[in-house]
Amino acid sequence: MSNAPFIDKPSAGSSDERMWAMLCHLSAFAGYLVPFGNIIGPLVIWLIKKDQYAFVDDQGKEALNFQISITIWAAVAVVLCFVIIGIPLLIAVLIFSVVMTIIAAVKANGGEYYRYPLTIRLVN
Repeated sequence: MSNAPFIDKPSAGSSDERMWAMLCHLSAFAGYLVPFGNIIGPLVIWLIKKDQYAFVDDQGKEALNFQISITIWAAVAVVLCFVIIGIPLLIAVLIFSVVMTIIAAVKANGGEYYRYPLTIRLVN
């Protein structure tokens, strides 16, 4: 039986593979330094290492999909700031993003295939 948001797959093997998968998730924090860095960071690592490691390919796509989703949700929240409801919504989206990114990085470092909740799957 699978427990959401986890997938029943064998865990990843090498420590190198797990490290690169973890960096796919953590590179999203570049978004706090560079505009769209939250998308560019996971994209660069995924593109470089996806052919070398299957686990990095899977987790890189997952990180990329989640960060694209977060960007969309944050844009909607910014628009809704004009109606005041957007301010708490934007704060919630940012907190959710940080917490889920850290959880995903820890799971990837442990070799677990992680699936973010509430993610739009655009990159397959």
